[in-house]
Amino acid sequence: MKNKVLFIVTVVVVFLLGLLASSIVNRKNEAKYKYVPQVEINENEPRNEEWGKNFPAEYQSFLQTEQTDFATYQGGNAMRDMLEEDTRLAVLWAGYGFSKDYNQGRGHQYAVEDIHNTLRTGGPKGEGDGPMPATCWTCKSPDVPRLMNEIGIAEFYSGKWADKGEEIVNPIGCADCHDSKTMKLTITRPALVEAFESMGKDINKATHQEMRSLVCAQCHVEYYFNKNTPGKEGVPYLTFPWKDGMSVEAMEKYYDDMDFKDWTHKLSKAPMLKAQHPGYETYLTGVHADRGVSCADCHMPYKSESGQKFTDHHIQSPLNNIANSCQVCHREEAEKLRANVYDRQQKAAESRLKLEDALVKMHVEAKKCWDLGATEDQMKAILMDIRHAQWRWDYAAASHGASFHSPVEIGRVLSSGLDKATEGRVKLARLLAELGHNKPVEMPDLSTKEKAQEYIGLDMEKLRKEKQEFKDNLLPKWLEAAEKREANYGSKQQVSATN
Repeated sequence: MKNKVLFIVTVVVVFLLGLLASSIVNRKNEAKYKYVPQVEINENEPRNEEWGKNFPAEYQSFLQTEQTDFATYQGGNAMRDMLEEDTRLAVLWAGYGFSKDYNQGRGHQYAVEDIHNTLRTGGPKGEGDGPMPATCWTCKSPDVPRLMNEIGIAEFYSGKWADKGEEIVNPIGCADCHDSKTMKLTITRPALVEAFESMGKDINKATHQEMRSLVCAQCHVEYYFNKNTPGKEGVPYLTFPWKDGMSVEAMEKYYDDMDFKDWTHKLSKAPMLKAQHPGYETYLTGVHADRGVSCADCHMPYKSESGQKFTDHHIQSPLNNIANSCQVCHREEAEKLRANVYDRQQKAAESRLKLEDALVKMHVEAKKCWDLGATEDQMKAILMDIRHAQWRWDYAAASHGASFHSPVEIGRVLSSGLDKATEGRVKLARLLAELGHNKPVEMPDLSTKEKAQEYIGLDMEKLRKEKQEFKDNLLPKWLEAAEKREANYGSKQQVSATN
């Protein structure tokens, strides 16, 4: 009896092992033939769906960046009106495009659509208070490296935003980060290569793990438009201010030494700096970068489907995928990990909002000084305090996830910003008294976005009307022209694949 049972158990085990072996062989064969090219991907191919024919799993996960149903404490992919949530921002950016419209960024699939929709890009000719340069397209589409290759880098940067609208239609995707022949990660934006050269570094020596962050650093960085680039004078040439370092002080000194400003504040008349989104710079100061963790490790973790392991191209907040991102290294429960993130972000937000309050008062008080007849000499030191304090605030705020990526550094930056603001307000109080104003300056009603925008002199009805004209008239022509061009490009691609 025992022998019979043993025989049956042995048969079952052998059968199961056979199934397992068969499954392994099948999976290996699937893996072997998984990436047999269905099409030949040409150099600078901008259409993500073409790449998706060869890499369906990655492409299908990329399509999930269309989702807009996840919101975190200060991010996620849901549409959020940041000017409505924090009305101080309109005053802080008075005279700059962000005071008109500033929404929480959605997924990469919306990169082109959102720049079409924002009031910052103006009316039917891409106009407004001042037409945005063509350089503003740089991080929005894989059509950018294609166009740079066709017409040249400086020519791409030349002209206005509306000049190249019909050329740039595909959202951020495959060709932004991958070589079309080898599929290796590659740098497609010259500004990053040039920034490394300015620091005496060769980006070609970066490791694969470093590249998993550097492809993100092509766009998630601080930058400015340099119209004095040797040999390209007058062209708003995209430049990263890293020559002397990536810290908030190093970049501030870089800008101060060249007397650069992004705009003049409408109220205080201070020469302002607008931090873009120095995510890479702040990430480098955090513990994850110190441990060799890349951007992709958390925002694009590995995923398995049908026995195949691949990089999840649903680029998103790790808090929406804690199991595959955080818990690969951290064994705590998901809710505890989420609470840890929010705790760091909330502490940074407390300091950030205090600094915002001080900055709003500085701008309003500076305006009062001008109204009372202050001279440029009397205001010079005050305006520099405003510039430096707001630069620190914007550096911390615009880097989005930095309050988690590097909470110690962001705390330091905000603290130094509060110090600058305090010094500036002391100088303002003394000057106001000198000008005969010995009582607190009345602050505006910022209870709503509309009141804040009205206070800084924006005609929002006019701006919305101009934007609607753009959508009704110019945008359809752009899309029609792009469709015709891509139809021709598609037929050439098909012939190439056939050959």
